[in-house]
Amino acid sequence: MRNWKKYNESLVKRGEILLDFDVIDNWDSELEKMNEGKEGRKFVYPDSFIKLLGYMRAYFHLPYRQTEGVVRAHAANTLPSIPDYSRICRRINRLNIKISDNDKSNLYDDNFVIAIDSTGVKVTNRGEWIRHKWNVKRGYLKIHVAVDIKRKRILSLQVTSEQVHDGKVLPKLVDDITIKNNKIIDMTIADSAYDSNNNFQFLSFKGINPAIKVRKNSRCRKTNHYQRNKTVKMQKNNLQNWKNSVSYGQRWIAETVFSCMKRMFGEYVTAIRFENMIKEMILKASLYNLFQSLTVT
Repeated sequence: MRNWKKYNESLVKRGEILLDFDVIDNWDSELEKMNEGKEGRKFVYPDSFIKLLGYMRAYFHLPYRQTEGVVRAHAANTLPSIPDYSRICRRINRLNIKISDNDKSNLYDDNFVIAIDSTGVKVTNRGEWIRHKWNVKRGYLKIHVAVDIKRKRILSLQVTSEQVHDGKVLPKLVDDITIKNNKIIDMTIADSAYDSNNNFQFLSFKGINPAIKVRKNSRCRKTNHYQRNKTVKMQKNNLQNWKNSVSYGQRWIAETVFSCMKRMFGEYVTAIRFENMIKEMILKASLYNLFQSLTVT
């Protein structure tokens, strides 16, 4: 049973985060740490303040000039100085952001189940009419995520071009969790786009149970990894029983995460350079996780 009072309050707190200029409380101490041993020009604005501007810009879909205007209107009397839009742009794109930076709950289990999936994000917001009228191929980014199905938070994210096949990104997503974050994954759920002998072998080597739906034309072969042959037999025998045994239906949580992010931040990126597009998506994923950590179910 959902506690609607606490749930509504958690949604209200999202608005507080987006315009929370309490970062000025640690302004001087943070700058002192950032400038310690730094050569050349010293930092004038702490990273926490720049990250706040990045969150605000991503959620409200603000250009950099309007972002400067919001800060000027709301914090001109409380901040030592106001950064201009070009500095905001440079500093945001140089931030070292991790999608789990804002996770203060520390509730992740050592063993958990992840769902892996990908989606497309437009690289421009020019309408569909241009594509139909002039037959312009605009292209898109591929966003690959690994989601903790229990808490619906993004644990790992990779951004690639549209030419990169989904299955080739699975090892990177898993390594990002097991090596960088030192977590133990119990099971990985993925659709048939991730069906490959290499992925079954990789997950087995990591001690992770693969819950991957194989392609319809899959066959048991001597060259296959035994886990893939076992999965093929189970799905050929009774697909629904296999789905029930691995809770395959929980894969929809990854789709839910994509839906939430696109409704929050839009279906496109505003950056022009590819490296800045990656930074923008990491920033959005970080803010999504921060919002999710506040949500009471």
